[in-house]
Amino acid sequence: MRLDKFLKVSRLIKRRTVANEACDAGRVTVNGKQAKASLNVKVGDVIEIAFGNKSVKVEVLQIADTSRKEEAKEMFRYL
Repeated sequence: MRLDKFLKVSRLIKRRTVANEACDAGRVTVNGKQAKASLNVKVGDVIEIAFGNKSVKVEVLQIADTSRKEEAKEMFRYL
């Protein structure tokens, strides 16, 4: 699954266009490397997103094309 779509489906970022812009701006890293929006995300990847002065670090636990709000929290784990 594409990184921008994963960020949207898992509700780490609300909209796919915003996720795309965050990747283009270099605020998203996957496994310690700067990532493009088109990067394929796999289970076990560590994603770090910089939001202004704070950052969020999560590990991918599962991948799903769609999810409800309750299920979205099961897609990742905060580190």
